[in-house]
Amino acid sequence: MDSENLEYHHQSEISFKESAVELKKFKQKKSILNALYVNGKMAISDLSESLFISIPTLTSHIEELLVENWLVGEELDNKKQGRRPTIYSLNPQWKHVIVIDITTHDTKIFVLNFKNEIIHQEQYNLRLTALPSFLLELFKLIETTINELKSQEKEIISIGITIPGLVNKRTGINRTYKNLNFENKSLSLRVSENFKLPVFTLNDSKAAAYGEARFGVGKNLQHVLSINVDWGVGLGVVFNGQIFNGASGFAGELGHIQVNPDGELCGCGKVGCLDTVTSASSLLKSIKAGLKNGQISILSEFKDKLEQINLEMVIEAAKNGDAFAIDILYNIGIELGKGLSVAVHLFNPQIIVIDGVLSKAGKIIVNPVEHAINKYCLPDFKDELLIEVTNLGDFAKILGVNAFMANRLFKYD
Repeated sequence: MDSENLEYHHQSEISFKESAVELKKFKQKKSILNALYVNGKMAISDLSESLFISIPTLTSHIEELLVENWLVGEELDNKKQGRRPTIYSLNPQWKHVIVIDITTHDTKIFVLNFKNEIIHQEQYNLRLTALPSFLLELFKLIETTINELKSQEKEIISIGITIPGLVNKRTGINRTYKNLNFENKSLSLRVSENFKLPVFTLNDSKAAAYGEARFGVGKNLQHVLSINVDWGVGLGVVFNGQIFNGASGFAGELGHIQVNPDGELCGCGKVGCLDTVTSASSLLKSIKAGLKNGQISILSEFKDKLEQINLEMVIEAAKNGDAFAIDILYNIGIELGKGLSVAVHLFNPQIIVIDGVLSKAGKIIVNPVEHAINKYCLPDFKDELLIEVTNLGDFAKILGVNAFMANRLFKYD
């Protein structure tokens, strides 16, 4: 080998070693951020023991993260002589993310820090539609939010989106709302290109399930089902503490299992899907049909203006003892429990969390669901199974997306 080639080889080797060192440092700093996101606050000694990083190296990384505004330190008063220990946590004042909750009702935009604190939120009358104007309107709302936060000297590092539909886990393409994809670009990619930020999209039911498993009634449990009952029926599955996606990311479409071969035509094109008997739209359809046929109810005053009845009114009537509303909700709970019994046998969960608009019915919906599961599930599957209504409400989705983003941003393996 001549001297010129030897010199080139030597420089390449040095460059490779420097790159390897920088990569290792990068991964270790991410592991620190991830540990603090999961645990909240930790001292250097605890981080060192947990991450298997030497204290001198860890100290150097933490000093850099403090300068980069990722961390804050706090001295503890241990009431002993000597130097007070310092514990570190993620900086709640500087690094922020935007979470966008898109539904067929409206669009909500939240700003959170990595302590899962919501520092800003807005609700807009922007419904998920097939109109080309939807994306343009969404861009305007995001831009308004980003500009407002910049004026407050708050840094946005990522955007998360929760949305209904079949979202491909690899491409982000929404197979249900195809108008969101343009030139085979997903909504995530289009938002990312426009705002030059990493963007992550998560199906709404999966987001709710992950939020419940991390921060809600399913906290500290490894196997969680979340049934999201809205205008459709979606199932989120957390398996071994992680979101269960299936091959393409479509796992959990419980609303499209057939429960009545002679039933109604579903919006998906099949007959007798669970959606046709348990969704909010099917509930309202049953209520309106009954009132039209002379059913006596608190809601009878709306007999000639049925379009004014909404789900909250039905739930309120049931809570006030209205027999008709109670019967409708009971029947929906039974059908929902039948469908969930299939999921229980497949996934053997520790808890089922009822999310979505029907969760507002509380025990009125939980009781028939429990009754059906007791009837249709094998005893060994239901003996230790909990069925609970969400204690997070709509925020389950928001916290779930925030945790999902943190996992991706701080992933270090």
